[in-house]
Amino acid sequence: MLDQLIAWSLANRLLVAFGALAVLMLGAWQVREAPIDVFPDLTAPTVTVMTEAPGLAAEEVEKQVSFLIESAVSGAAGVRRVRTQSVAGFSLVWVEFDWGENIYQARQVVTERMGPVAAQLPDGVEAPQLGPISSILGEIAYIGLYDETTDDGMRVRELADWVIARRLQVIPGVAQVTTLGGRVRQFQVQVSPERLAGFGLNLNEVRDALERASRNAGGGRLVEGGQDFLVRFIGRAERLDEIEQAVIAQRDGIPVLVRHVAEVVMGPDIPVGDGGINGRPGVVIAVSKQPDADTLALTRLLDDALAQLALDLPEGVRIEPNLFRQSDFIEVAVSNVATALRDGAIFVVLILLAFLLSARITLISVLAIPMSLTVALLVLRAFDITINTMTLGGMTIAIGALVDDAIIFVENIYRRLRESGGSQDAASLDETVREACSEVRYPVVFSTVIIMLVFAPLFFLGGVEGRLLQPLGLAYLVAIAASLMVALTVTPVLARWLVPGVIQRSGEREPPVSAFLQRAYLPLLRLAVRFRHSVVLVSALLAIGTLAATALLGRSFLPDFNEGSLTIEMAKPPGTSLEMSAELASQVERWLLERDEVLSVARRTGRAEDAEHTQPPNLSELDVRLGPLPRGKEAFLGELRDGLAAFPGQFNIGQPISHRIDHTLTGVRADLSVKVFGPGLGELQRLANQLEAAIEDVEGIVDLFIEPVSAVPQLRLYADRSALARYGLTVADVADTIDTAWRGARVAQVFEGERRFNLVVRLPEERRTLEAMADIPLQTPTGHSIRLSDVAEPRIERGAGQINRENGERRLVVSANIAGRDLRGAVNDVSAAIRQVELPEGYRVELGGQFEAEAQASRTLGLVSIGVLAVMLLVLQLALRSLPLVLMVMVNIPLALIGGVIAVFAMGGVLTIAALVGFITLFGIAVRNGLLLISRYQNLAAEGLSLHEVVERGALERLTPILMTALTAALAMIPLALGLGETGTEIQAPIAIVILGGLLSATALNMVVVPALYHLVQERPQPA
Repeated sequence: MLDQLIAWSLANRLLVAFGALAVLMLGAWQVREAPIDVFPDLTAPTVTVMTEAPGLAAEEVEKQVSFLIESAVSGAAGVRRVRTQSVAGFSLVWVEFDWGENIYQARQVVTERMGPVAAQLPDGVEAPQLGPISSILGEIAYIGLYDETTDDGMRVRELADWVIARRLQVIPGVAQVTTLGGRVRQFQVQVSPERLAGFGLNLNEVRDALERASRNAGGGRLVEGGQDFLVRFIGRAERLDEIEQAVIAQRDGIPVLVRHVAEVVMGPDIPVGDGGINGRPGVVIAVSKQPDADTLALTRLLDDALAQLALDLPEGVRIEPNLFRQSDFIEVAVSNVATALRDGAIFVVLILLAFLLSARITLISVLAIPMSLTVALLVLRAFDITINTMTLGGMTIAIGALVDDAIIFVENIYRRLRESGGSQDAASLDETVREACSEVRYPVVFSTVIIMLVFAPLFFLGGVEGRLLQPLGLAYLVAIAASLMVALTVTPVLARWLVPGVIQRSGEREPPVSAFLQRAYLPLLRLAVRFRHSVVLVSALLAIGTLAATALLGRSFLPDFNEGSLTIEMAKPPGTSLEMSAELASQVERWLLERDEVLSVARRTGRAEDAEHTQPPNLSELDVRLGPLPRGKEAFLGELRDGLAAFPGQFNIGQPISHRIDHTLTGVRADLSVKVFGPGLGELQRLANQLEAAIEDVEGIVDLFIEPVSAVPQLRLYADRSALARYGLTVADVADTIDTAWRGARVAQVFEGERRFNLVVRLPEERRTLEAMADIPLQTPTGHSIRLSDVAEPRIERGAGQINRENGERRLVVSANIAGRDLRGAVNDVSAAIRQVELPEGYRVELGGQFEAEAQASRTLGLVSIGVLAVMLLVLQLALRSLPLVLMVMVNIPLALIGGVIAVFAMGGVLTIAALVGFITLFGIAVRNGLLLISRYQNLAAEGLSLHEVVERGALERLTPILMTALTAALAMIPLALGLGETGTEIQAPIAIVILGGLLSATALNMVVVPALYHLVQERPQPA
């Protein structure tokens, strides 16, 4: 079949040429249209359920809301983990499904389970709402809005909610826009308790009256004189004076109006979060994209919209559009990888020119690069895979190997035509080219199949590592397969047109570089064969020593990313007020801005209303955009940690994307998490403190952080039921009064054009004190006025500020990051330390983090690689029909291991999943080079040559193609390898360094050890 394909291509040269041109043009068009992203979609199918529970403390939210939702969704088809977070007034539940589950079906499953839950929720708790579909990389931008003319926060928040957010939300591709900071404007009815008591009224009567005082109604239709009229009653209040005129009750025939007992004013809502922009108070606007949206294209649309909005803002209001932009990271990352791809291609061209000294022959081989990459791009687009650093990385890693098949074909065609003198008629030229291609077709096909086989383990990886690496593997495999098809079709056609002319000009002499290398190599080859026993023994000892040295390598999951931005979590003691927390975080914010490396800082304290980002008031997040780091990232982070230690609180330093990957793996935004499970919050806190003390001295542990679930002060009002009965009041009467007085009761909405604002009944701000709480007036059924303290006993106690659960159990997490050492070593030390902590009955500890994914990925790669090795042996057996020869080819694997392990030690001695992928790629290329040499030996032996002639001639004939293929594959990695630590190449650079180091050792030793080993195995006793 392969011979027929080659012959057909030579017979239809114009058709093949035009087909290749069409593929290139189609690929060029697809490049312009393809979406670009930083990584493939790493999101596990997750449905978030948000429930507003006004007035409920964290314990009540857990018992009455979160537990109900958790119980309803646990056990649903495809659910792998359920996590809940309960804070005062809000419940958030994450329902995580198995990888591969359809997100829309997952949402349908959760929606169906929410029906019965809504009926069981307490009065006043809103129905659960599903969060929007998004990904872990969904937050693509943070935008700041601040007001230079006033600091009340209401104007800037109103603009953020009703102008900025609404304009951004309608942009195609935007999933969600959330605002945090500023103050939400309200129409407030601030009731005076004294004036209320003077009229014998209570707060509940004011609330009920205002609920009836602002309504519109439709009266149906009226037909008069043949005309149809729509009847409308307009009674909704739209101004402060209209609210003041609302009637509450009658006293001696005189109406008591709202203005008689209260002040009606504009005022801010009770905040749950606070924001800062570069040291100024303001609003942080977070924009999340839809999962399939093109981040770069969407960012350009956002920039256009923000530029237009900036022109229309009131005087003194400013937009800061660059607090955080994921597109900056994408552009730098993709540019770095694309540059490495370009430079790798240049290296390939230079190597081919050096060996062949012919632009025409170089062109034939190099054309395989754009053809193969174009086919890979078209296949990726067919599978709806974006252009990202991983797919580009797969193509970059493949680029040196893309020309290998073409090189082997061209080199053999060139050699055969040179031997025939090049002066043949057209038919003879066609036949010579076909025979030359047929001569190497099987070694080329089998070796390409082997290279593709070694990538099979990547497609058995699950979780984040599978989502991350499989697009890289797919891009590599498709490009390699395309290069084989190019070698079988396009390469013979171009060689038929171009090579004869080259030979006519250059004659039959060997290219100078090839001739020089053969002259230099021949003495070394003869020396290796002469001392073959010593060569084999030394190389075996070297391989064994290298294998033993792998035990000294550290282990980690993924290399550290260089995102150009930081996320700093700051935790103050539980119970710290939002105002105090914001002030302390602002001090850190201003200190960060004094650093030359810091370009901007966005501060988010507390949480945003109706958003998935839930955290108590004592927590702040500072998103820091960085400029150049002249002293290096590690030095900067060390200085940062030292400086932050002077501020009160706990700190956790991470990066936006890295934090989100950690959160997907373990539910915690850190490298390592120690999860304590058990029923009692106090006991969980005690155990967490012991665990923190146990691991704080472990080498490499930084940013040690305990989840903020410590008890916070609470003012608890215990109902005196005998007093309630004596006064004829119910618990509900008192609870409603407290809710209205303290939290405020929303009774209606006031419209200003399209904007709407809540109308709230509450006490004035100056009356919202602990002392004034006891004096809240209550009205008895008999008309007497009493105080709250007459029917409720106030006590200051402590209660949970936040309660987290995972898979049905309460959970507390001690988290940490790792710096300056490998992850596996740190985990082993932490595991030993936590075993020293004695756990009471009913409590347990789980260690989680990236190391779990690393261990699982390593096991998967190891097990699948054993199967791949067996299949590789089978393929080699089919190619060579000799087990001893097959084993000789496999010798290249330990030979490649030598250079690869040395390369890992040069990178710091830490073996990551990226480095493992490098070894997988390396072994395939090394085995191919061994197959080329051994297959030539086999062909020469079949011709009846002596063993000495077979070894010497075969090695000399295969020297040039093996060196060319090895050097193109290895040196094409140099641009990626030099980019170690640069943005976007964090995963690809370790792969490239392993390939580079391994191929250098494998190629050098292959041309020495394999000939010696072949001679040693094949030699027979000579007759006397």
